[in-house]
Amino acid sequence: MQEALRVILPLAVIILMIASMWKIFTKAGQPGWASIIPIYNIIVLLKIVNRPVWWIILLLIPIVNFITMIIVLNDLSKSFGKGVGFTIGLILLPIIFYPLLAFGDAEYVVNKTEE
Repeated sequence: MQEALRVILPLAVIILMIASMWKIFTKAGQPGWASIIPIYNIIVLLKIVNRPVWWIILLLIPIVNFITMIIVLNDLSKSFGKGVGFTIGLILLPIIFYPLLAFGDAEYVVNKTEE
């Protein structure tokens, strides 16, 4: 039984996160399938949060990538009308906050991150 849980639970988490990102992408007017393509999903995410594509290079630099991802997640929160508290949730409890963003009533607001 424990070995089944060791397989089923991680698979359930992976499926939940994929479904959440798919839904977030579609809410933002992007194709959902883009969320499952490595590297391209980051490019599309940067487009959703109105950041330049060259920021993907920043995500390859150690230490800088943490700061860059925090900024991107904050922009993602703002893009859906959420605040800094939600950003902290996306960082610390992604398994809860990504599905909240995806399947909740949050709506994508174009150019919200420019404020």
